[in-house]
Amino acid sequence: MKRPAPGRTRPPLVLAVPALVAIALLTIPLVGVLVRTEWGRLGAHLGAEGVTEALRLSLVVSFWSLGLSLVLGVPLAWLLARVDFPGKAVVRSLVLLPMVLPPTVGGVALLLGFGRRGLLGPWLEETFGVTLPFHTSGAVVAATFVAMPFLVISLEGALAGLMTSYEETAASLGASPVRVFRTVTLPMVAPGLAAGAALTWARALGEFGATITFAGNLPGTTQTLPLQVYLLLQDEPEAATSVSLLLLAIAMAVLVALRGRWTGGGAGSGVVGRGRGVPDVPDEEPGAALSGTSPGPGALPTDAPASAAVPGGVGDDVPAGRWPLDAAVTGFTRLTLTAEPGTTIAVVGPNGAGKTTLLRALLGLTPRAHARLRLGDADVTALPPHRRDVAWVPQDGALFPHLSALGNTAYGLRAHGVPRREARREALRWLDRLGVGHLAHRRPAQLSGGQAQRVALARALAARPRLLLLDEPLAALDQTTRARVRHTLRGHLAGFGGVCLIVTHDPVEAVSLADRVLVLDEGRTLQDAAPAEVARHPRSPWVARMLGRNAWQGVATRTGLALPGGACIVAAEPLAGAGAEPLAGAGAPAGTPGSAGSPGTALAIIGPEAVSLHRERPTGSARNVYPGTVREITALGSRLRVLIDCDGAPELVAEVTPAGAGEMGLGEGVRVYASVKATEVRLVGT
Repeated sequence: MKRPAPGRTRPPLVLAVPALVAIALLTIPLVGVLVRTEWGRLGAHLGAEGVTEALRLSLVVSFWSLGLSLVLGVPLAWLLARVDFPGKAVVRSLVLLPMVLPPTVGGVALLLGFGRRGLLGPWLEETFGVTLPFHTSGAVVAATFVAMPFLVISLEGALAGLMTSYEETAASLGASPVRVFRTVTLPMVAPGLAAGAALTWARALGEFGATITFAGNLPGTTQTLPLQVYLLLQDEPEAATSVSLLLLAIAMAVLVALRGRWTGGGAGSGVVGRGRGVPDVPDEEPGAALSGTSPGPGALPTDAPASAAVPGGVGDDVPAGRWPLDAAVTGFTRLTLTAEPGTTIAVVGPNGAGKTTLLRALLGLTPRAHARLRLGDADVTALPPHRRDVAWVPQDGALFPHLSALGNTAYGLRAHGVPRREARREALRWLDRLGVGHLAHRRPAQLSGGQAQRVALARALAARPRLLLLDEPLAALDQTTRARVRHTLRGHLAGFGGVCLIVTHDPVEAVSLADRVLVLDEGRTLQDAAPAEVARHPRSPWVARMLGRNAWQGVATRTGLALPGGACIVAAEPLAGAGAEPLAGAGAPAGTPGSAGSPGTALAIIGPEAVSLHRERPTGSARNVYPGTVREITALGSRLRVLIDCDGAPELVAEVTPAGAGEMGLGEGVRVYASVKATEVRLVGT
């Protein structure tokens, strides 16, 4: 017995039989046309005077219908895909109605609307002298009525699949809405537009019922090819078959040319990706974008300079001017933000903290938050995004896939009216600075993730903004490339006359690029201070973990911190003003919070290197000992990080050497004791 080929599934009989019947139902009529065609007289039939005249008129009507559908249908598709308005579902139903309405009923509706006794017919005739019924223009209107929905539905689907970040990024670079639509939206949905246009033209070419009902069947005026077939069936059936074959061939040619794009599975779907069959460049592995995981102790040095000037900086490439920032944000993200020109602010916080919402509010791109924004002496609150001089780099880069790296980088300059040659020259300089000048001719689909990220950064910097917003701009770069790009960016920011906000999860970026670190949580400001201050006294558990520390939150006591669940931790230097403790010998163990005083929340910050692990309970001087179970072991450089689920206390991360882990026999599920000296516990009030 022959087995089905690998990867193929034998369909069940209950499905295969109806499917074959359906195929036969669709195929037999077409085969009938082919069989009944008199091939020897085909040329004579198609060359007859009446047929050629009807074909000419059909082409005229169908192309005019296509043009009218493009002029009216493209804006309608954009409205349905991009704008929320009352009655949107009703409008979409009206668009779909001609596709399901019997064509003759559509013709009757057209007569009642635009006929001489219709709603608008008399007004059109008296005002403009236009009479649609029994005129070629009436045939065009009838064809447009039944064919335009194909264009609208196809293009709306393509627009719905297009990520709005492309259009928003173009607006942030200074492109007006019309320019964005013309240079970004339409080129990116071109496959969907082409598919819809082809279907619209083919449907208009084959229109019969609405045309004969509304425009009549006048030779040379409204008698199109489908109407000619109808007449030939009465007198010359063989000629009708030949003309039907012509229409069938045209329709099949259109469908073959589309190759399934209109079904949503091809290029017309509007979903833009990195391209197919183009591998990432191997030396551009994504960098370690931290999201609550630790880069290791000491990753953020407290004495590193912020925004230090770099020789060979590019401050002379930005326009003269100083633009301090004054913003008040309301909505989901609520904060007041002021900064002097040249200030770089690192925005950090856990996922959902409101970091991206803050940037989008400053851009004027989100209803979740509203920003009252002043840049220098100009209040730009009421201005649309393309007039704010605020450029941003979104997380995905949002490079325009139809433009080269050079075209992407020059886009903002061209939007501001810079001549093409000068804009491309300036764009190439920025690409060279970021180490991707040799890739200027490549499209985004031909770039690796790290290369695309650098092009997106070059595009924002080249636009000469007054406020620069960077949403994790270096996350996709490997460590070596990240250091080089960071060096270039620091040089630009050293001479930048505006303010820069950088959303980051990388503590190295925060200290090397930023003058201030803004810590957000649930849309509120937890801390706004210099990087060194945030490193010494983090007020957020998330930030402490980002810096590579353990962070336990609890209630401050006279001896340390009372933790949720009843555990406690003793510190050598408790917070001033903490609650009172019971006296020794009163029956309460050390570290138990007393009833006196007004307790306040605080963080206990513990370095992983300060946590000691033991297989047996230690008897030394450590005052904080917690039994637990090893949950995970990961490598960090030459050391191992051990995550412990503590009994009755939060999880704890310790660092050990591979040799030490081997001696203790550490592994997942092993029971251990974690000890921390009181002198290694630092308390920070929150």
